[in-house]
Amino acid sequence: MEPIRGDQLDDVAETTLWTLRNRAVEAMRPDSPYDDPLAVELYRAVDTDYDRFGKPSQTHPLRAQLMDREISRYLAVRPNATVVALAEGLQTSYWRLGRPANRWISVDLPEVIALRERLLPPEDTVEHRPGSALNSDWAAGIDAGDGVVVTAEGLLMYFTPTEARELIAFLAQRLPGGVLIFDSIPHWFSRKTLSGLNLTPRYQAPPMPFALSVSEAAELIEVPGVTAVTDLDLPPGRGVWASSLLKKFSSLPKIRDVRPSVTRLTF
Repeated sequence: MEPIRGDQLDDVAETTLWTLRNRAVEAMRPDSPYDDPLAVELYRAVDTDYDRFGKPSQTHPLRAQLMDREISRYLAVRPNATVVALAEGLQTSYWRLGRPANRWISVDLPEVIALRERLLPPEDTVEHRPGSALNSDWAAGIDAGDGVVVTAEGLLMYFTPTEARELIAFLAQRLPGGVLIFDSIPHWFSRKTLSGLNLTPRYQAPPMPFALSVSEAAELIEVPGVTAVTDLDLPPGRGVWASSLLKKFSSLPKIRDVRPSVTRLTF
């Protein structure tokens, strides 16, 4: 794979390199349960200063595993469903899952889609739709009759609260019978990014205006079209991330609303 420069991405688009690095580094560890050989290839193919993102974290590969699990569960019940990956970045779920869907739609900013098309192998069942997830044009031609599973991995926090809630409301009305899986940050972390969060002296995380606690996510049941709200647990990782005590601790009433979360909305 021919090396390419990663400096064509900036602002929120640049975060795709941050998450790619964390997934690839985790996949290269011999003691990790996370397997993502294509991410390793992409990581090595992009010429960029990955160290500017600071120390690698397990959070992104664990989040990816959770999304894989949710997609697999939905397709096990509705095998002809469409998968829509909003803000897919350089995610490699389609290949990690063994090309699971008859139709997989990848939505992201034009510069990210251009990078995906240059780096990832073409697939007849994968369709790239460049543009913002806030522009409903990406939903054209999607028939919810056979089911739709939508992932919004590392996306909603970069929107304003109004934008994020309007997107959720649109999906709930547009995709009856479908599901949306998305991750959220707590309010204290959102405030840190709005004040300027420097991961290293060479990288400042983009502002993340939208935060959502577990209790606030539960209130999304009031959105017309939403039939169920489920707080999802990350799969076990390494070290402290493998501890069953972490799951119990994160479920305590005083803790669950100040931690990051992943939510499944059923429509």
